[in-house]
Amino acid sequence: MSVLEEILAKKKAEVQERKALYSQKLLEQSIFFENRIVSLKKYLLREDKSGIIAEIKRKSPSKGVINQNVSIERISIGYMQAGASALSVLTDQTFFGGSNEDLKVARKFNFCPILRKDFIIDEYQIVEAKAIGADAILLIAAALTEREMKDLAAFAKSLGLETLMEVHNEEELEKGLNENIDLVGVNNRDLSTFEVSLNTSFELASKIPGSFIKVSESGISSPSQIVELKEAGFDGFLIGQNFMEQSRPERACAEFIEELSRLDRRAYAKS
Repeated sequence: MSVLEEILAKKKAEVQERKALYSQKLLEQSIFFENRIVSLKKYLLREDKSGIIAEIKRKSPSKGVINQNVSIERISIGYMQAGASALSVLTDQTFFGGSNEDLKVARKFNFCPILRKDFIIDEYQIVEAKAIGADAILLIAAALTEREMKDLAAFAKSLGLETLMEVHNEEELEKGLNENIDLVGVNNRDLSTFEVSLNTSFELASKIPGSFIKVSESGISSPSQIVELKEAGFDGFLIGQNFMEQSRPERACAEFIEELSRLDRRAYAKS
């Protein structure tokens, strides 16, 4: 069994347990459920922002424990003060050490787009995402059929949520694209080997239709890489591990964005 298959098997059981504990009607009574959605698409295109989706992640299957000393309040506020365009919050407990409560705390202290990063396989999880304060959800092409991708994205849209579809190759891209998707994320991490290469983003950039916001995910470790990815057509850049490995992730994010701003100004001056 691959890591993804193991995660999905666990997730199916987890969703059934949560359905038994919290009905959909109960979720809809959340104080966050009627919140106005903050558009991830629009924030990634804002000129006064960096395009960075800054992620809060305690651990991962590929790296193990990354940072156990996480203050969601401090890091999330710090990320936004640093100039990040949006937040990504891991809510998977077993494999990533996250929780729904993490996203609720981030929502409480920030007015910005928040992406719920999880393995979504059921409409219930999308209702749950809205109930905990998310503005956008992640749908992973490798984990879903073409029909599931389309139906789940349509359901998210019916609730006002935006959908970031994650792909790892051209086959997943062609299978998953549909009119209900808002953003396409290219994950540079190979699911079978866990190796990371930005070439995945560069190779797929021209194959993603211009009507979708393009996001590069994983393996971004320097501002100069973002400059190159922008030239390739990307507007969003999801960065988690590079910040979370530091004792003060929010400070690492601020220094990263300051350097990116310098590079952007230099490139603008040359043009």
